[in-house]
Amino acid sequence: MIWAVVLAGSVGCYLLKYLGLAASPALLERPAVRRVVELVPAALLAALVVVQAFTDRQALVLDARAAGVAAAAVALLLRAPFLIVLLVAGGTAALVDALI
Repeated sequence: MIWAVVLAGSVGCYLLKYLGLAASPALLERPAVRRVVELVPAALLAALVVVQAFTDRQALVLDARAAGVAAAAVALLLRAPFLIVLLVAGGTAALVDALI
């Protein structure tokens, strides 16, 4: 059963990639399509971060990872460089995890 899901997912990914390559340039130049294409990667990355930071298997949790995400958000609001944001998030999560 699992191999059927893996194969179906692989075929689906290939078809999506092919549709993107086969799309006409006129379609891709439309402003609405361009906006969606520019925003989808950020939305997917945000969804992945939220799932990884606030879930544990099938339960919602608030732990050190959530504190790290909050600290990263504050660092981003203060316009810190990306490397600093990562260090602040990791340091905060490690500190909170050590204290709990």
